Amino acid sequence: MSAARGPVVVVGDALLDVDLRGTSHRNCPDAPAPVVEEPVSWHRPGGAALAALCAHGATDREILLVTGLGRDDAATTLAEALGSDITLVGLPLMRSTPTKTRIQADGRTIARLDTPCGCTDEHTAAAASAVADAVRSASAVLVSDYGHILARQRLVRTALREAAARVPVVWDPHPRGLGPVPGTRLTTPNAAEAGIAEADATAAPRRAAELARAWCADSVAITLGEHGAAWSDGHEGTVVVSGERVERPADVCGAGDGFAAACAVALAEGADTVTAVREGVRAASAFVAQGGAAARSARAPEAPDPPVTSFTPTAFGPVPRAGRGGRRVVATGGCFDVLHAGHVDLLRRARALGDRLVVLLNSDASVRALKGPDRPIVGERDRARVLSELACVDEVRVFSEATPVAALGELRPDVWVKGGDYDVERLPETPVVRAHGGRVITLPLVPGRSTTALLTRVRASDSGGLAAG
Repeated sequence: MSAARGPVVVVGDALLDVDLRGTSHRNCPDAPAPVVEEPVSWHRPGGAALAALCAHGATDREILLVTGLGRDDAATTLAEALGSDITLVGLPLMRSTPTKTRIQADGRTIARLDTPCGCTDEHTAAAASAVADAVRSASAVLVSDYGHILARQRLVRTALREAAARVPVVWDPHPRGLGPVPGTRLTTPNAAEAGIAEADATAAPRRAAELARAWCADSVAITLGEHGAAWSDGHEGTVVVSGERVERPADVCGAGDGFAAACAVALAEGADTVTAVREGVRAASAFVAQGGAAARSARAPEAPDPPVTSFTPTAFGPVPRAGRGGRRVVATGGCFDVLHAGHVDLLRRARALGDRLVVLLNSDASVRALKGPDRPIVGERDRARVLSELACVDEVRVFSEATPVAALGELRPDVWVKGGDYDVERLPETPVVRAHGGRVITLPLVPGRSTTALLTRVRASDSGGLAAG
């Protein structure tokens, strides 16, 4: 695909916005705060995810979102809310997906709970590689920076700086961020981020010019809410674009994302920056008139019990080899009946061999066939849930056959890992892994750590206790 018809790529911090909407007929007896009754949860994509949705609504080009996610239910909810129309590259850069929960009584927000993301730098090299791969064929790039980890990474910024030399880059900055990379085509702070009053259309062009020079950006457009936007190229060019007055709703959150997304789409279509800013103002006004971000909310369904056959704690779905964008998938497998230090050590070292670790877990029937009628001690659902909570595990898949050969044929991992007590050439998995271009390796085990030995000691201890009693 040529860059001329390439995707619009959004790089930045996706959020999950949640509204707990209820009614209130009284205050707390111990505080002047309303008692919210029968709250119903509504959720919607926020941050870079909302910007991606806005971009999708403005063009028929592919929209690709590269963002950091946690290994949690919020990541899965966010991925489902984006749907299949947006290509999601979710990077495990956070311990939890950033979530903002607003508690509302009778349509009025009375409190907001922010879940911290717990950013980690474990996978920064993989993040930089994913960004570089994504922007390589882009027609335009939108950086939606909400002050988290992705746009702060040196290697990611290098990839974005290289992209800015080829295609238009729009940068929506954040006070906690590092600012745009040099050569950014258009930077879009709001009035507060620019340090001026929203209604001060006189000072806005001068401030836009100052920021363009300070950031070494081609141009800056300061958004002024219902007053429109002020644009400058840092030299002689300044333009004030008037906003379209709409009846001001209670919630205008997300209008800036709509503005930046429309600018990026316009630049991808070949517009000049002033025309792009005009399109951004028009789109932001329409966004607000249509109800803002709240209009994109969906009522959260009742959470079903997770299926026994598959547990996916992150937003990553099965990734075909051709679409992995350079990410290496590592797989390992076993019964993991009573999780112990040897298991954790093997999983941690396996995860270090790639960008994603999938654990193929023997079902209860499979364990009984291998270990006897008194195993497993722990059922497959609980074993899968415990494994999925480990930070080094990205996905757990349960298989019912005697060996994971069929599961490996579907997954096609780059690396298949087993413990050092196995002979690679005798493993039934080896031919299928190699047939798809993968490698099979073994890792040394922690001495003296095995489920069988552990259960033997437990049973011996129980027998001794009964005898003594």
